[in-house]
Amino acid sequence: MVSQFKLPSLGENIDSGEVIRVLVQVGEQITKQQPLLELETEKAVIEVPSSIVGTVEEIHVKEGDKAEVGQLILTVGGAPKETKKEKPDSKVPPKQESQKSEESKEPQPVKAEKPVARKAKKPAKKPRPAGAEVVDFAPVPIAVPIGRPDQPVPAAPSVRRFARKIGVDIHAIQGSGPQGRISIDDVQGHSRTLRQGPEGAVAELEAVHLPDFTKWGEIERKPIGNVRRKTAEHVSRSWRIIPHVTQYDKADITRLEQARKRHGKKVEAAGGKLTVTAIMVKVVASALKVFPHFNASIDLFNKEIIYKKYCHIGVAVDTERGLLVPVIRDVDQKNIMDLSVELSEIAERARAAKLTLEEMQGGSFTISNLGGIGGTYFSPIINIPEVAILGISRGKVEPVYQDGELKPRLMVPLSLSYDHRLIDGADAARFLGWVAQALEEPFLISLEG
Repeated sequence: MVSQFKLPSLGENIDSGEVIRVLVQVGEQITKQQPLLELETEKAVIEVPSSIVGTVEEIHVKEGDKAEVGQLILTVGGAPKETKKEKPDSKVPPKQESQKSEESKEPQPVKAEKPVARKAKKPAKKPRPAGAEVVDFAPVPIAVPIGRPDQPVPAAPSVRRFARKIGVDIHAIQGSGPQGRISIDDVQGHSRTLRQGPEGAVAELEAVHLPDFTKWGEIERKPIGNVRRKTAEHVSRSWRIIPHVTQYDKADITRLEQARKRHGKKVEAAGGKLTVTAIMVKVVASALKVFPHFNASIDLFNKEIIYKKYCHIGVAVDTERGLLVPVIRDVDQKNIMDLSVELSEIAERARAAKLTLEEMQGGSFTISNLGGIGGTYFSPIINIPEVAILGISRGKVEPVYQDGELKPRLMVPLSLSYDHRLIDGADAARFLGWVAQALEEPFLISLEG
């Protein structure tokens, strides 16, 4: 019996990915849940597991190909007899239809959306100018007004793709169809309302027509990678929507650095590395309890502020593929040693392109440390729908006036960008001052809790 493995659903609003590696070969026996290929989606490389068993007879994709949900990936022979028992239940007389029903029964989500998805993908393959399409930083909706991303969207895949193309959050739209189903007309009407009102910053990002650079010399064109493209779209959306303000300060980490060196071996023995970033993650978690409006999101659609009782902090990681932001969960419930080990592990997976989509979702605050690279201050862009992000630059020994004399102190520059719709300048100054004081008094930060 010959079976077909088609690319299953990859998650909400994710229609395709680039094949990074094919993990099986023709003639190989495969089992259920065995990884078949590595696929780069918007911000992560994921392994696609098998939903069938048998022997690989033909591989229909190769490295570098774009694979779409529902697309044929493998032809597999030698399926077990148990799968043939389902054939009489199909009640489809023609042999072709019976076989088709049996082969597609495993990846049910793909079968349900396949007819609509194939229709919508044809026009999407037409050439378009760079930057003409705006896609959400899926699966987290990031357009304003922010709706309720945890609820399923009653809309066809083609409608969701159209909403992403024009830069509209599908979760913020009230559908006019049966049971609130959203149509393309609903999306267009919502887009017109946004552009006509004061919140029209969600207007679509227009393509910029560039000059012909070949008139002045030789050029080389390379496609934008998935990670770089999604990063560009996400920060563009954040910058257009959020009124950014950045508060700057310095923290004296002289004693903290001494303590870090003393306890570094202990953390290394546990499998981690005691870094300023790991310590800062714990400090920020404590600060978020004192200043809860920094651990929040603005829901303009429902005219509410969402205060998060959990504390999940994203940490920006510089990789060869671009900037990735894995999330460390329940930071407030872990000590610095645990955080150091977890941070080392998750950063290593990010650089090895092994992060899952789940590991990059649900953050409530972000930290970006450029201290290992250089610079003094910078203005980080908020990771919408969060309301603040903390940037750390390289520490430097400076003369500081203390107790009537100048003393050499290790000072680290801090940059706090915040959403001025929710946070005022005085709040930002207090928050950053609290963080600086916590760093300057390391005896308040215990390795044990």
